[in-house]
Order: sequence, then C-alpha cells, then structure tokens
Amino acid sequence: MKSTHQYIWEYPEWPQFRYDIIQVARHVALARRAQGFAEGKLTAVGLNTRQEIIADAWAQDALATAAIEGERLNIDAVRSSIARRLGTPLRKVVGTPRQVDGLLDIMQDAMHNAAKPITHERLHGWQAALFPTGFSSMNKIRVGAYREHDEPMQIVSGRIGYETVHYEAPPSTRVPDEMEKFMRWLNEANEPDTIVRAALAHLWFESIHPFEDGNGRVGRAIIDLVLARDSDGSGRMLRISQRLAEKRDAYYEQLGRAQHGDLDVTEWVLWFTEQFHCACVAAAEMVDQSLKKGLFWAEHSDKDLTDRQRKVVNLLLDAGPRGFEGDMSTRKYESIAATSRATASRELGDLERKGLLRSIGSGRGTRYFINLDGWDPITNPVPPTL
Repeated sequence: MKSTHQYIWEYPEWPQFRYDIIQVARHVALARRAQGFAEGKLTAVGLNTRQEIIADAWAQDALATAAIEGERLNIDAVRSSIARRLGTPLRKVVGTPRQVDGLLDIMQDAMHNAAKPITHERLHGWQAALFPTGFSSMNKIRVGAYREHDEPMQIVSGRIGYETVHYEAPPSTRVPDEMEKFMRWLNEANEPDTIVRAALAHLWFESIHPFEDGNGRVGRAIIDLVLARDSDGSGRMLRISQRLAEKRDAYYEQLGRAQHGDLDVTEWVLWFTEQFHCACVAAAEMVDQSLKKGLFWAEHSDKDLTDRQRKVVNLLLDAGPRGFEGDMSTRKYESIAATSRATASRELGDLERKGLLRSIGSGRGTRYFINLDGWDPITNPVPPTL
C-alpha cells in the first residue's frame, strides 16, 4: 500500500532512521582504508608542507561550501584570512569581508572545538556569522535564532509564478523541539561510526531546516564537526564540501530522495560514504602533488625567473597533473601576468628553455604544461565521474 506521507518527517517513527548495516559496513571499511592511507601520507611530510596542504584544503572547502549556495568568495580574501589563523606567511595580503571571516569562524569552531557539545546558542552563533548585516542578498532575515514565520519553509526553484516545490520542512512551531531531539542524539553519539553519524546528522539537520537561511553551510559545518571527533587533526585535509560541490546535482538529488522517502536511508548513507571515500582519495593525491611541487622548485632553485613567471608556474603546479583549466597559452599568460603579448610569448619560451615547462602544438595552438612526467591532459586525462 502506497504511503500517504510526502516527507520523511511526517512518518510517526520520525526521526528513527534505519539502514542496511551489512551494506553500509562494507562501504565504510573501504572508506576507512582510504582515510588511513591519506592520513599516513600527511604525517610523513614536514610541518611546513603539512600546513600548506591544510591551508589549501581549508580554502578550497570554504569556497566550495559557499559555491553550493551560489555564493562566490574572493580566493585571495579566503587564503589571507586562513593564513592569519594558521600563522603561515601570506601570499597576498588583502582585506577580508565580514561574511568570509564569518564562514571561516564557523569552520574553525567546528574543527577545533569538535569535542564540545552542540547547543542551540552555538548553532545560532554559526548562522548569525554568515549574515553579519542581518540581510541575505536584499532580504532582511532572522539571524541568530530559529525561524518563526507562519508560512511553510520550502525549497523551491523556478521563476515567480512557476515555482517547483522540492521540499517542505516541518512547521516553525516544531523547530525548537525537533532541534532539541537532534542535538541530544548528536551529543550522545549513539551511532558508533562517525561517517554514518555525519551522513545521518546532515540529513536530519537539513530535513528540519531550522533557519531562514544558511542551513546548507551550517549543515556542512556539522559534517566537519562530526568527522573531526575521531580524526587525528588531519580532518581539514578532507575536503568534503568540495566533493559535494563537484557532485552538486547528485547531492541535491540524493538529499531530496531521502527526504521524500521513508525512514530507510540506506541509499543516502551509502552515497555519502562514497563521497567521503572519494574525498580521502583526493586528499592523498593532494599530498603527492604538494610533495612534487616542493621537489620541482628544489630542482629549479638555481633558475632566474621573473615574479610573473613564478606566479604562472605556481598556478600550473597548483592545478595538478591534469593541467590548468583551459590549458596555458600565450593569451592566457598575458591576462594572468598582466603583461604584453610579446612579453608573455618570450617568458613562456624562456620557461620552456630552462626546463620548467614543455609545450604541445604550434603557433596559436601552442599549449604549455609543467615539465613533469604525466602532467598534461594527454597522458593524464580527466577520469570518468564516479
């Protein structure tokens, strides 16, 4: 018989989630193996390199969690704020907007104070930090408190008059009680595995949708907090939000399916565990890439380069084995280095002669890549999506 319940929170058993323990355990074991491999690599590198890896991962995750909500942050502002927090040298000192500092404050609190209990006040503070002016875009919103409006809290898309309702959360009157149950469960840590607990916590929180805005970013900070509770301090290296941003459509689809289903959330937990697994694999690759970058500059420490050349080479190194987006060309060098076409051509040629770059093609079709084995899209193509 077909259920009359449209949303997961309408079931009488809510929020008693259930899942196939055997299926999930198999996937968790594989994810834990990948996590151990990544953490082992991180512990093998020097302190300075480790700090650089963590700073870069943090920056990319901050950009990603904002991007999922359609917000673009200034990368230099994010990196500048993170460098100050970690006490690392600043590549470029820039002013930091309050909303950038607010997001990084949340992420820092989630990771560094993971062992502290989640409280109403703590979550209120997180949400308020995202909206220092009290506005979301042009709209005045309730900040530092749960929603209280009488109208339904709906996730919608489409133009005015033709909206599609994707999900409707519990009424505002239920939010305080719903959040009390959620926090009691989260603080008691009844679910033994933290990957599964993070999956359930995120689904649970997003299903309540307690704030007028900022639920996605706060919900992903809760993922960070849960996962950090059993990490060895390397949790920031695992860019969960970046992975979710890369799989944004699937992320929303899987959340939506779980929120419209019954309390068997096996599919959601399996999908989330797979994303955690992929984030661990990416973290291990990031450590390898950072080590190669260090060795690369050590090998070319005797080369006399302009600041423009160093900037472009670092961008290519940061892009990794699959190359810079759109590839590096004379035209792109001219734009990035803010120089003339003639200077761009001359400096790229100089980098190739000195052995830092190699090229593919000819004339206007010439493209440049880091001179490391496999560091180009021909020998190292983009893998199929998982």
